[in-house]
Amino acid sequence: MPPTRPSIIARLFTPAGSGTSNAVPPSTRLYVVGDIHGRADLLRILHEAIVEDAADAPPRRVIVYLGDYVDRGAESSAVIEMLASGPPAGFEAVHLLGNHEAWLLDFLDDPDQGAGWIMNGGSATLLSYGVDAAGISFQRDRLARARDELRAKLPPAHLAFLRSLKLSHVEGDYLFVHAGIRPGVPLDRQSADDLVWIRDEFLFSDADHGKVVVHGHTIVDEPEVLDNRIGIDTGAFATGRLTCLVLEGTTRRFVST
Repeated sequence: MPPTRPSIIARLFTPAGSGTSNAVPPSTRLYVVGDIHGRADLLRILHEAIVEDAADAPPRRVIVYLGDYVDRGAESSAVIEMLASGPPAGFEAVHLLGNHEAWLLDFLDDPDQGAGWIMNGGSATLLSYGVDAAGISFQRDRLARARDELRAKLPPAHLAFLRSLKLSHVEGDYLFVHAGIRPGVPLDRQSADDLVWIRDEFLFSDADHGKVVVHGHTIVDEPEVLDNRIGIDTGAFATGRLTCLVLEGTTRRFVST
């Protein structure tokens, strides 16, 4: 059953046993949204909670979306419509590329790339755009027909939005990416594949990356706050918990559905 009211968690959260000296720019409050995966219902609720929470915010209010807007949930097209239409009034927005958007764009360019995408939730995105994905096989002609139908039904504004997505964003002492970074590689030399796909090499590293890396991509039961990274993908498509990290000055807290 979809939630009907924001359940707001407003708690300060810093690494166990210590404070944090990491900061965002002055007069700025950042709201960082984890993986949405077709849950437009949760995104609407979270936007309401963010607007309510920002009543006392400083002049610059920024929502950073970490990617994976599509697939798995039933309302991928509605999520893209909401995001492409702009943030709530009074907010800036930064939209990052997730691996599922990369999969979708690859499929639009080459139907041979569709099998892996469809097996990992892409069929839900096809259905949300009115493309019949029931019983779709992985034969190239079937994939090509689905690709052509999706191309015809995908609104131009949605395609423009998908093609505009950024790989990373920096605010103060924080770097925002979808999946993570490759340890030991300078931040300005990271590969696109690593930024949207990496897991273990990043997740199990205790290296100082030069910035605290805020990411989604890997599902956790609760937000994972470590010295060098913060993971906020709480599996919204399955759990109903879409998590938002709030950063202001040197403070960290969360708003969640």
